[in-house]
Amino acid sequence: MTTAREDLLAAGLAVFDRDGFEGATVAAIRTRARASNGSFFHFFGSKKELAGTLFLEILGRYHASVLAGVAEPCGAQEGVKRLIRAHLDWVVNNRREARYLFEISRSEWTEEVRGAQREQNSRLAEAVERWRAPLLERSELLPMTATLFFSQIIGPAQIFCRAWLSGRDRADPRDQIDVLTACAIRAVVAPDAGNQPGEK
Repeated sequence: MTTAREDLLAAGLAVFDRDGFEGATVAAIRTRARASNGSFFHFFGSKKELAGTLFLEILGRYHASVLAGVAEPCGAQEGVKRLIRAHLDWVVNNRREARYLFEISRSEWTEEVRGAQREQNSRLAEAVERWRAPLLERSELLPMTATLFFSQIIGPAQIFCRAWLSGRDRADPRDQIDVLTACAIRAVVAPDAGNQPGEK
């Protein structure tokens, strides 16, 4: 059974998805959640605060899904494929949440949660580094910053996902996983790494 707070967040997501942030109203969110005015303001000081909270919760779920891809030890090529697959699977299986995270959210109304967002991003980077560091030491991955590495892995996949989320392209982004993986491997995996021990 969901709580009143969870109902309001779910309602907020649905209303933001339908009306956009600017078009959404507290009244519409309350109506969808079947919540009173007092109940809304007990949990959230404003529509903007609910939006920021929702952003953090969805970001956390997205990060957890991506990190599950490299939770188990694996080599460079397999890890790259797992990260891309995890990203694509999450976007396709959570379209409304992905649209909110990547298409609807705006930096000006996530300012209040910027510190918490940085903490979540840092935890993601640290977890990816735990997988990446041994591969860098063995020269299986090309040396580059964590930010550049992640942009090479997720950036191209995200282009397909944004087109799908916005409706510009109806093709399932997962159809491109083999090409995206091959391109990412060329960008971040050492050419002579091959299938090192631990690679699948």
